[in-house]
Amino acid sequence: MLIIGILLNVVGLGVLCWALFTLAVHALPFFVGMIAGLYAYQNGIGPFGAIVVGFATGGFTLVVGQYAFSIALSPVIRLVIGLVFALPAARAGYDATLGLALIGVPSGWWREAFGIFGAIIIGCTAWARVSIPTGPRSGRGRYSGPQSPIGGRDQGRVTPRVRRLRVGTSREIRPSP
Repeated sequence: MLIIGILLNVVGLGVLCWALFTLAVHALPFFVGMIAGLYAYQNGIGPFGAIVVGFATGGFTLVVGQYAFSIALSPVIRLVIGLVFALPAARAGYDATLGLALIGVPSGWWREAFGIFGAIIIGCTAWARVSIPTGPRSGRGRYSGPQSPIGGRDQGRVTPRVRRLRVGTSREIRPSP
């Protein structure tokens, strides 16, 4: 029984750290959803309605941020949108990592170093999550269908490239090497 208890504690700690990391990465949508849910609850919508409003508003914030980042053509606008999502996440990552470091790290310098490292990692992860492309960009930045995580338009399938020849030539169309 002791071994099962230790294993369940490790699994529980892992789930807690995963949830803390996820909430820190999505700090802005979580904050917006929480504020909207609390406001809805204070106006008499009830606890279930407030939860629904909070989840819908937080999800909407994340989707709008990703969409705005993907259609923005100016690097300055993309930088601003990315920073709006990454800076609160970095602050939440600093606080979460510092709080975990307070549990087991006796030195103040090392706690701060862990806090700064956590802020950098979680801020970069938030930036990466916002900048996930919703689709490949055509010539003018418009959505043109789903994209492979690898970056190709063929959803990861290997297809031979075919050379196109002008109409009227007698040569065949052959796969390129």
